[in-house]
Amino acid sequence: MIIAVDGPTASGKGTIAKAIAAHFGLPHLDTGLLYRAVGRQVQLNEGDPDNPSDALAATDFPDELLHDPILRSEETGGLASRVSVHPEVRRALFERQRAFAEQPGGAVLDGRDIGTVIAPEAEVKLFVTASVEARAMRRWLEMTGREIDIPLMEIEEDVIRRDERDINRKDAPLKAAPDAYILDTTSLDKDRSIAAAIEAVEKALARQP
Repeated sequence: MIIAVDGPTASGKGTIAKAIAAHFGLPHLDTGLLYRAVGRQVQLNEGDPDNPSDALAATDFPDELLHDPILRSEETGGLASRVSVHPEVRRALFERQRAFAEQPGGAVLDGRDIGTVIAPEAEVKLFVTASVEARAMRRWLEMTGREIDIPLMEIEEDVIRRDERDINRKDAPLKAAPDAYILDTTSLDKDRSIAAAIEAVEKALARQP
């Protein structure tokens, strides 16, 4: 059983995907972390994330980089959005994601193109979204909770820029699969979002032949 959880930045898809994986006893992959690792590796290589060659070279990052807390930073998130527009990068990471999805017993993957590109055959597809304002506020609270001083307006502008890049990129743009369940978490807290997502998954599974 493959469960695909897609959505824009700070929509809550990662938290929801982890909770779904725990609930159903499935392994979970945050595919966005792969792109964050590529973005960070470009930076470590002193390359240009907007340069396809530099970005492709960075896909050969060491596995230990995936455990570096800096990958969760706002700056690295921006780099991830920039390297993800390159088709060469997406192709390089495609097989890694497919292998995870196809493991025996299934898996939960969250990202921006899981239900449309990585695992279009997924039994369950969720598209988690929220307003720009709500997503920026969540990111701001997360940053301030880690004692990172950053203006809310700056985060909101970054969210808008990332949305524009992700939605308008030529290769694997951010969009909901036609058969995805749309979950708007704008007015939902963490617990209610998770409960709504699990309910949606259970209903989808109940409809399976």
